[in-house]
Amino acid sequence: MKTLVMGGNRYIGLQLVRLLVEQGHEVTVLNSHDAPLPPDVRRLHGDRHQSGALQAVLGPLRDEFDAVFDNTAYTPEHLAPMIELFRGRVQHFIFTSSIAVYEMAKAQPVLEGSAVGRDPATALYGAYAVGKVRCEERLAQEFAEHGFPFTALRITHTCGPMSPAVTREPGTFKRLEEGRPLVIAGKTEAMVHFIHTRDAAAGLAAVLGRDGARGQIYNIAGKQFSSIENYMRLMAQVVGVQPEIVRMPDDMPAEFRSPIVHWLEATRGSMVFSIDKARAQLGWEPQFTLEQGLADSYAWFCGGGRESYTYDFSQDDRVLAEIVRRGGGKGDGPARAVDREQFGLKNM
Repeated sequence: MKTLVMGGNRYIGLQLVRLLVEQGHEVTVLNSHDAPLPPDVRRLHGDRHQSGALQAVLGPLRDEFDAVFDNTAYTPEHLAPMIELFRGRVQHFIFTSSIAVYEMAKAQPVLEGSAVGRDPATALYGAYAVGKVRCEERLAQEFAEHGFPFTALRITHTCGPMSPAVTREPGTFKRLEEGRPLVIAGKTEAMVHFIHTRDAAAGLAAVLGRDGARGQIYNIAGKQFSSIENYMRLMAQVVGVQPEIVRMPDDMPAEFRSPIVHWLEATRGSMVFSIDKARAQLGWEPQFTLEQGLADSYAWFCGGGRESYTYDFSQDDRVLAEIVRRGGGKGDGPARAVDREQFGLKNM
């Protein structure tokens, strides 16, 4: 198929581009930041956030594509020009959504029909979640009224090479390499559902050629999930070290937030997602275990990815100093006091 990928220059998008090429599809990407791409991938330069840019770049090409992957739309306003360009012209329009759309569920795993957030003041993930929900609803309306062949995939928390955020695996890998403690807070026993970016890309690509996927929404998540604390231990395992895990007291002021854990599950509790629908209807199956996914991420980190980030552990030091000032905290294994000298806090 002739495919267009919006974005495609890093993380899930780049994994998708590589996978589509491997599968024999013709691939065009449109983005505003250049990146190394596989041979024979055509790159179009454009910033979708500039008025008229999409029409100018894609208008002359609108009849070329069989499928469009939109990885970079976050509001209906982002989608509007894409719908106008490709209504009645493509076989598939695959929209990258997120499990951030969901509200907390009383029963798990969370199904595609579970409640979603529509009010930015109360939605679990605020305006980001509401924007994705409104995108899905706009696409569903277009499908009902015009047969617009959308499929939305709600992707869960990711791991893998080329992370766009140092606060994900890269910063934790670096702490572990330097022998720094991992300072975590909140519900560290809460279950978080991850997926490797290659598996996420495979889920997106699995829509191609499946007429029954039109008008459908699917959860895309990994084959395993883990507690926050055990996820830290898995990262330490792939680095090859024993972790020093420090759990912050629950009553610490907001300015002493955990420098590592950014998953909402740490404050709201476990969220696990059903992927039965995607398995049954897309013929898709995640391949990576959590350990394999993190090992792949660390291999990329060691192969040059380490130099892609700037590291700042000053928040770690502030939090540890406050714990010491309070008289200590709990560490990995048996409860024990935080040792001022061990953590290099003798002068704090």
